[in-house]
Amino acid sequence: MVSIRLKVGPKGQIVIPKVFREAYGIKEGGEVIVEPREDALVIRRVPDTEELLKKLREYHKKRKGAKPAKLGELKGVSLEDEFDEVWGIEE
Repeated sequence: MVSIRLKVGPKGQIVIPKVFREAYGIKEGGEVIVEPREDALVIRRVPDTEELLKKLREYHKKRKGAKPAKLGELKGVSLEDEFDEVWGIEE
């Protein structure tokens, strides 16, 4: 894994190096998501509309034919973990 040390500016700002911006499709004026973790901050690019629609279509195909959950079946299921798994969010 590659790591780069960055300086934090007076307003708490950092500059994401060009090599990372290009590799992850982060464009000027674009948005990123910052996720706090127990011992880290994760910076992710916000997926564009086409990517999001593609993932929704794939999820819909995967779920097609699956029977809907009945009352009480989801007790104890973490919907947050389910969402993270479906959308490929890793911890």
